[in-house]
Parts: sequence; structure tokens; C-alpha cells
Amino acid sequence: MSKIMILTDTCCDLPKETIEELGIKVLPFELSINGETFRETFDKSTQEVYELMAQTDEIPKHSQISPLTFEETYKELYEQGYTDIISVSINSQGSGTYNNSILGKEDFFENNPDAKDKIRIFNLDSKCYTVFYGYPIMEAVKMIKKGASPEEIIAYLEDCFNVCAVYAVPYNLKYARKSGRISAAKAFAGELLGLKPVIRFSDGCTETVEKIRGEKNIVPKLVDIVEKNMTPQTPYIMIHGRDNTLAKEVEKELTKRTGRKAEMYANIGAVVSANIGPDIVAVLVRRKNK
Repeated sequence: MSKIMILTDTCCDLPKETIEELGIKVLPFELSINGETFRETFDKSTQEVYELMAQTDEIPKHSQISPLTFEETYKELYEQGYTDIISVSINSQGSGTYNNSILGKEDFFENNPDAKDKIRIFNLDSKCYTVFYGYPIMEAVKMIKKGASPEEIIAYLEDCFNVCAVYAVPYNLKYARKSGRISAAKAFAGELLGLKPVIRFSDGCTETVEKIRGEKNIVPKLVDIVEKNMTPQTPYIMIHGRDNTLAKEVEKELTKRTGRKAEMYANIGAVVSANIGPDIVAVLVRRKNK
């Protein structure tokens, strides 16, 4: 009988309480700011990270999760009797963590040859960030509890990663420009003209799909884009930073147009904040025609 564990990293932005309740194995990213180093989610809450960022102009630095950490985690789960590990990592285009998860698997089997016929390890690239993969992981845990096979769970997750998208409006591009990890933000040239980008995160890439003039136009423009691109009658998720005011306004308008409220609200965590800033409104949707 299969005993399945879903392994991921803290950039999935699931709350600590949810992680513990669902029994997901989560590896933390380490960050440093103002000379202080901490583990995302484990040592500092999202709110505490926002407060730290408000106190300095320094951009938090973060490092990828090492192959050794993955190897040790695989061994720990193997010794606990798991037969299948589904490892879901942050976008491989923005971090070496996914590749390290594969290197860790190779090292694990090399150092534990007796495990080769007793445990399977599947490594998935989420192709994105935050609850883009955090939400389907939550749903995958429900599938495990209903008796789904590893193959069924992987098919569900890969479908989500291939067809979903996040449409995001960062309030400013200070963090994105300094981090340099978000190509669409790095290339955006309209900020001095009072324009804000709508950035689509999907398929491992980022693209500016619209330019918005003036803060009063953020809500109607973002709602138009989301409604145009989302598959009708499918769940959507509101994503925000330290302030959820615009997220609530976007949800209110989307509810009017679609007849559905948001499936959940999610805060962006420390890793995402470090790269796009703590002030953002975004919507996760299942795209049409994908």
C-alpha cells in the first residue's frame, strides 16, 4: 500500500497552520536582511517580514535549498516508511532549488542503494511562485486522503502548473528592479510616466500584458484581464501583500461578474516579497484554451 508525502518549499506561501494541519513536509528558504538571517515561515511570520522590510531600503537576500538538504529529507521520509515522495519546487527559472531536488535524489539513491525498489521520488517544477503551487498542493493532499495514486496526483499537479496563471500588479518596481529576477518588471519602462504593469506569471516566465495609468484604474483593469482570461466557473484566488484593500475590491467586482467569491486569500511570503515587493494585488486563475 502506498504511503505518499508531498514535499515542497516555503515559497508555496501556505500558512504555517495549514502546513501543520495537512501534514505537508516543507523545506524553508533562508533569508537575510539587516544582518539577520532567518528561515521563512519557521522563524518569522509573513507580517514580521513585512515589518522588517519597512524598516530598511535593503532588499532581503535568499539562497536556494541545497542538494544535501533534499538528500537528508528524502532519507528521513524513507526511514518513516513513505513509498512515494512528490517533491514540488519553486519555479526552476528563478531558483536552482528544483535542480537541487534532483541532485539530492541522485545522491540519496547512491548513498542508500537498498531504497531503490522501496521508494519512488517524483520531482516537479511548479513553473511559478506562491500559492500558484501552494493551492494545488492543498488539493493534492485531499486526493491522498481519498486514496488517489501518486500518478493521479502528479497528473493533477502538472495540469495545474501548465494551465494556471497569476495576473499581478506590483504597486512599485523598486524591489523587482533590484532583485533582477522578474524579467517583465526589469524591462518595464513606464513607471516614470505613472504607469503600472499587469504581469502574467505562467509557464515559468513573466510577461507584461497591460499597462495601467493611475491607481484608480488598477481594480477595473485587473478585473477585465482576469475575467477575459479565466476559465468560466472555476475557482480563483486573491493574492496580496501587507495590505489587502485592493484585493477585496477586485474580489467584489469579480464576484459581481462571475457569481463566485474567491476560493481563498493568500499573503505573498518573504521570498516573493524580496523579488517583487510587499505591496501587490494579484489573482490566480485557470486560463482558457490551455
